[in-house]
Amino acid sequence: MAPKRKQAKEKKDTKTIEVPIDYEVNGNLGEKDSQSSTEHSHHARHKIAQSKVKLERKLYQTRRATFVLGALLGLVVAVFITAYNSDNLMSEIDKLVNLDGVNGFFDEWKDVIPVKFDAMNGFLDEWKDSLPSGFFSLLDQGKSDSNELHGSAESFSVGRRMKKQYNMTAKYNVVLVPGVISTGIESWGTSETGDCPSINHFRKRLWGSFYMLRTMILDKTCWLRHISLDPETGLDPPGIKLRAAQGFEAADFFVAGYWIWNKILQNLSVIGYNPNNMLSASYDWRLAYLDLERRDGYFSKLKQQIELAKKMSGQKTYLIGHSMGSQVILYFMKWVEASGEYYGNGGKNWCNEHLAGIIDISGSLLGTPKTIPALISGEMKDTVQLNQLAIYGLEKFFSRKERVDMLRTFGGVPSMLPRGGDFIWGNLTYAPDDPPNELSKQNEDVDLPRKKNESLGTFVRYRAKNLQPNTDGLMTQAMQNLTITSSIDYILSNSPKWFTERVKEHYSFGIAKTKKELQANDKLHSKWSNPLEVALPNAPDMKIFCFYGVGNPTERAYTYTDGDKESGLPLVIDLDSDDPVFLADGDGTVSLLTHYICHEWQKPGSIYNPGGIETKIVEIKHEPDRFDIRGGAKTAEHVDILGSAELNELILRVVSGNEDTINNTYVSDLRNIVQRMQG
Repeated sequence: MAPKRKQAKEKKDTKTIEVPIDYEVNGNLGEKDSQSSTEHSHHARHKIAQSKVKLERKLYQTRRATFVLGALLGLVVAVFITAYNSDNLMSEIDKLVNLDGVNGFFDEWKDVIPVKFDAMNGFLDEWKDSLPSGFFSLLDQGKSDSNELHGSAESFSVGRRMKKQYNMTAKYNVVLVPGVISTGIESWGTSETGDCPSINHFRKRLWGSFYMLRTMILDKTCWLRHISLDPETGLDPPGIKLRAAQGFEAADFFVAGYWIWNKILQNLSVIGYNPNNMLSASYDWRLAYLDLERRDGYFSKLKQQIELAKKMSGQKTYLIGHSMGSQVILYFMKWVEASGEYYGNGGKNWCNEHLAGIIDISGSLLGTPKTIPALISGEMKDTVQLNQLAIYGLEKFFSRKERVDMLRTFGGVPSMLPRGGDFIWGNLTYAPDDPPNELSKQNEDVDLPRKKNESLGTFVRYRAKNLQPNTDGLMTQAMQNLTITSSIDYILSNSPKWFTERVKEHYSFGIAKTKKELQANDKLHSKWSNPLEVALPNAPDMKIFCFYGVGNPTERAYTYTDGDKESGLPLVIDLDSDDPVFLADGDGTVSLLTHYICHEWQKPGSIYNPGGIETKIVEIKHEPDRFDIRGGAKTAEHVDILGSAELNELILRVVSGNEDTINNTYVSDLRNIVQRMQG
């Protein structure tokens, strides 16, 4: 009996020991107790209590768990920045962490990490004094009733609201045409020979996936060999076969967690769209437009799908293009009615009979200036604005010369070179989008160097590092300042012959000023992607909607200097200049002047719109939410605009047959600029 009494006594004594760290039932970290008589208790009893503490100790007290919880908290913050709805939290986490390399790690912690975020509420309460108040406001939004519409940027919210308020339903068939780099590119090669056998990448996305990033980092040489096209043919290199991914998955996300078309797909689905009346016409954006037909039969397939959709539903189709996708649509409308080999042979009335209209979202119909530095030196604002260490690291990993060489093999990239020459983009003394400067405009022949050099028409400002002697022995610059037109000429004269010939075969960058010129260009496929050299189809029943962002500083001109031997390029952007990149209005990628053509189509009697197709313009002001890395409901950034609440509402109005409720909306000064240009 004595041993039992002793055990009972020890048990009783153990209960009186105060544990220095206490936890509440819900798992919150309690406060440390004040000093107690425990410190003076017997060594044996203290040892027993210490063992009990060790057994009862929660896992998140350990230092190792501190790191895990910190990483988890960071992940939660990132997820809530991009997705406020708590219903989507775990799906977003799954997308972000569904990598083979970390699955095992998270499996070890599956019993510790709460399944529902609500389980962490108590834990986060302890951190209210340390974390930003904005973070907790996001959490409060996430805890709202899932049936409520918490904000017009959330998933499905625009579709639900439009369906509830206006009883909107699907009417027209819809074809989505993604922009440049938006479509995933996957490998279908089965070659097992050579230094880079394709079979290792079979059906893996070498563009638009985490696999792409992994391959770029671990095997850049083979990745470049696969993603680049054959310089001579502009098609697949020997032993390599890359094709555009198909279906809605091809362009809904670029990589997991970074949506592109997903928001639009969600809202369209709410009002009744599905694979029976909606199609994603993904394409290999690396190819020149006619090569899309020659290699993949892209335009023939698109024509047949539109015809089948009308036969099945009795409704016409709206083509919705974003960025370069709008150029592809314009090319398709000329291709489908043209006669000849590799052409559509649909007849002059095909567009009017099969298309309800087109929706141009931030389209690069007249190209975009940032394409020029990409083809001169592999640079753009995004690379120039990096800090010196990042620029050095990027140059060592993926140099400017490598970027130029890769981009020049892509026959689709030159399609985004600016169109319209000096008329649209200006000369060395004046540009239509220059800030008000009447003195410079009125004195173009007078030597006003400072005034003239401020013009955005001076597209390349050249600062010489190395002066060269001329025939008189005087030191002169190797080259002079360039306009948009002379910059394109510079690219063509300083590029490999195969690049120059391909550009001239497929594209043209001028402007036609008479009906006779426009009619002659209908037979030349090199003109079809330039809306200033070909007219719209004679389709009076169609409608055109131009929706684009404004108010976001966009690349417009550059300062260049001589490249060094290490760069391997004759010219590079001058990082030592006060203004390496000059900015003007736009959406952050596409210049405002690109949308001149939409205003031209609006003009009564325009030779570029012979059928009088009704054209409406809505400019969307860029008003990003600073707490949302994608800009939130009011963004108008070039890619993020696809998640804009206003844009999604406009699209739903059009495709549901409520086009007449849309009015022209002008925010920028482009309307006045166009009137001055036309006057």
